[in-house]
Amino acid sequence: MQGSSVHSLETILYFTLLQLMVILAAARGFGWLARRLGQPRAVGEIIAGLVLGPSLFAALAPAAFSYVFKSTDGNALSIISQIGLVLLMLQVGMEFDFGHLKPRGNRAAMALVSLMGIVAPFGLGVAIGWLSAPILAPGIHPLGYTLFCGVALSITAMPILGRIMIEYDLTRTALGTITISAAAIDDVIGWTLLAAVAAAAVGGFSLQGAGLRVLALAAFVLLSFLVLRPLLNRLLDRIDQGAALTHNSMALVLATTFGCALATYQLGVFAIFGGFLVGVLLHDRVRLVAAWKAQVAPFVTVLFLPVFFTFTGLRTNVQGLDSLDLWFWCAGFMALAYLGKFGGCYLGARIAGMPKNEAKAVAIMMNTRALMELVVLNVGYDLGVIPQSVFTMLVIMAIVTTVTTAPLLRYWLPKIGHTIPLHRDA
Repeated sequence: MQGSSVHSLETILYFTLLQLMVILAAARGFGWLARRLGQPRAVGEIIAGLVLGPSLFAALAPAAFSYVFKSTDGNALSIISQIGLVLLMLQVGMEFDFGHLKPRGNRAAMALVSLMGIVAPFGLGVAIGWLSAPILAPGIHPLGYTLFCGVALSITAMPILGRIMIEYDLTRTALGTITISAAAIDDVIGWTLLAAVAAAAVGGFSLQGAGLRVLALAAFVLLSFLVLRPLLNRLLDRIDQGAALTHNSMALVLATTFGCALATYQLGVFAIFGGFLVGVLLHDRVRLVAAWKAQVAPFVTVLFLPVFFTFTGLRTNVQGLDSLDLWFWCAGFMALAYLGKFGGCYLGARIAGMPKNEAKAVAIMMNTRALMELVVLNVGYDLGVIPQSVFTMLVIMAIVTTVTTAPLLRYWLPKIGHTIPLHRDA
């Protein structure tokens, strides 16, 4: 019996290592190609995930695909990917200088960008959902489908947005801080809306429950700043004893990160926000952040993040749309996604008093959706609130809005006097 258990564990290890080898090779290869084409490496990793998934690898070589990715249940790879995402959000939080939010104008810009970045795309998503429900989703509850379309158009992908900002050296600028803060608020609202749609799909929609979730999260964030942050700083000062990052302090940061991730998961707002919160709590410990970036960040970037991007791509089956009508609806979703997120965020930034070119740069970054959108789409598909055809349309929308971010930023950032660093790899 023990021998059988050991053999089973070795089998899981064998296929997990094989998957990691394939993923790392594909991620580095497509990341290199993306860089050659002027895209962030993360965009190449997204494409690598889609290429390795059902859309291409499985179609061209089904036997090889099944051997590599279907010989085990995939739980090991899933866990690795989620840990990587939590660590990424920790680093994103560390990177940003939230002191830029002290000026009243920056706080106003953040609030208006986040508000308009949710209201406009959600409204347009609900509109196209309501119009397309009888045509595209005749067998699906129209309320669940309509609300989900609103949520799908409202998402901003914090992880890849953070990586793009790191690569373009925007993390400690007022522009970057306003944008990532607005994106964080939008994602909290978006995930809460997603939870409400999920509740509606199973017949238990409760506005009161969603409100309580938001209040509980706000209380946890407040408690973290008032209690956890001073305690964490005191412990780090005692442990470090003048060193930038010891093994003990690294363990403390990781344990705190995982603990906060567990807490936000229990609050129903997903574990990644716990990681981001700890990064924010530690962002002003300059020496610790610099040491973390030197000692830990490269490992996270090279191993964990490609696994997350690729694993999510493996769950996405981008099938061709087989009629002009479906492509028409796809174009409609695409147009409203751009109009809602870009237009809404640009309008919010302008109302807050930001110059035109800076407002455009904020709107471009807020329109990044990437794999967080794909995660949301998989949830909707699993819930049965969107059909396969609409799933495919929204996947295409998520990829296109992400791929266009880099070239648009390269065009607009020099207009506001921001120099894009050469050969910086995020």
